[in-house]
Amino acid sequence: MKRIFTLLGATAVLATLATAPVFAQGAAQTVALIKVDTQTLATGWRTSKIVGAAVTNEAGDKVGSIDDLIVTPNEKVPFAVLSVGGFLGVGNKLVVVPYSSLNVVDKKLVLPGATKDSLKTLPEYTYATN
Repeated sequence: MKRIFTLLGATAVLATLATAPVFAQGAAQTVALIKVDTQTLATGWRTSKIVGAAVTNEAGDKVGSIDDLIVTPNEKVPFAVLSVGGFLGVGNKLVVVPYSSLNVVDKKLVLPGATKDSLKTLPEYTYATN
């Protein structure tokens, strides 16, 4: 008998929820979809292949490596966090450059005009702890 009352009570709650009015949360949203050329996209690099990649200057000298890519809420372009100097991650400095400043030349990332010393003069970047 107790089980019947439990089932009836649960049914009553569900019926009440099913007939309750539903209110929208916030303003109506629209999404603009665009057609992407997948053949062109296939010539790009995945972030998993970019992170850890060496960055050279136009002379072929290694000036750092990609530590991470960051996209901010307000910007439409990513930023590259470069690890500069150090050896095997010890003594390195993290700096940020716009990803658009990097060029792809012969499947290598090139930062024109960069040297290890010029990159070390940039402000040091530290990751947020959130």
